Amino acid sequence: MSFIVGLTGGIGSGKSTVAELFVERGAALVDTDAIAHALTAPQGAAMAAIALAFGDSVLRADGALDRVAMRSLVFSDRSAKARLEAILHPLIREQSKARCAAATQAPYVLLVVPLLVETGGYRERADRVLVVDCDEAVQISRVMARSGIAAEAVRAIMATQASRLERRAAADDLVQNDGDLDALWPQVDVLHQHYLELARAKAHVGR
Repeated sequence: MSFIVGLTGGIGSGKSTVAELFVERGAALVDTDAIAHALTAPQGAAMAAIALAFGDSVLRADGALDRVAMRSLVFSDRSAKARLEAILHPLIREQSKARCAAATQAPYVLLVVPLLVETGGYRERADRVLVVDCDEAVQISRVMARSGIAAEAVRAIMATQASRLERRAAADDLVQNDGDLDALWPQVDVLHQHYLELARAKAHVGR
């Protein structure tokens, strides 16, 4: 069974950048956001159920999920979020579990779950939880620059996620990402070596 590192962090924390650095060092990547995007793409496996539950107002012309329309609906109707999650989360869990199990050639698996702390079912699957952490002002500025949305909208998204303190409390390991790549490399190098050792120990016990 693969050694699994569950990577999480708030919006704008730099999860994707950190994940890429681990992949460069040989880790296998299983990204639940990428799985969710595939499920909600044209002809995605979740789209029939989403159309049935929410109607055509959340569909783009090509049949994919209209994320702007769905985000607006979720913010205005709390039950919509629960209904969407009831459709997506079981599919994401199933596919991510299968991909982790299939990643037998890599020394360990990096399972990226943006809402790992908030969503049940992932913590017990991970051997370690790695949190990418940064100052909340940095989060807001990054998301504004990346997505072109207002600070108030970013804060509204952050309010739906676990707090910075809650994520840090759930972490086995931390990567501090307030700066640039030069500050990330040594942190990732140390953790990569640690995960290699832990993965070898797990493999030895499993024999």
